[in-house]
Amino acid sequence: MTLIVRVMCALALFFMVAAPGFAHGPTPQKAEEKITIAAPPAKVWAALKEFGDVSWNPAITKVAASGGNEPGATRTITLKTGELVEGLDEYNDKDMSYGYRLSTENVQAFPVSFYSATIAVTPAGDGSEVTWIGRFYRADTSNFPPENLNDEAAVKAMTEFMQEGLKGLKAKVEGKS
Repeated sequence: MTLIVRVMCALALFFMVAAPGFAHGPTPQKAEEKITIAAPPAKVWAALKEFGDVSWNPAITKVAASGGNEPGATRTITLKTGELVEGLDEYNDKDMSYGYRLSTENVQAFPVSFYSATIAVTPAGDGSEVTWIGRFYRADTSNFPPENLNDEAAVKAMTEFMQEGLKGLKAKVEGKS
């Protein structure tokens, strides 16, 4: 083989092996938070079940909603940092759960580019357990995002939002708010 062919083969092999490492893009992230509440599931669900009423979540300063609890309903939540628009995907009153997603991103308000979440109430001993699961992507989906828009920032924001919300729900239902 000539030197040129060897160099070309070596370069081709290098790019076949190395290129996927440079094209990784964003990785889906997940946050899951749970809290036990000293109240029957029906009482917890009564405080949580209205998609347009998030008065239990102290991270949300205002909400405007339309469509009730029907799939396709929307709500615009206002955080201290800005607004997010969410859409209801599924609602199950019997199973005490609903799933929703981010419809309109606002990376200045919340460092994610997309999320979907479910929240559910289940019996737990003499009380209830609320589980909130979110799947999301960081705000900047480029290969080298700035620190405030990377995976760690997204996970931190989503986790803190869920924790604050669940603590607020617990306080409201247990009469401590």
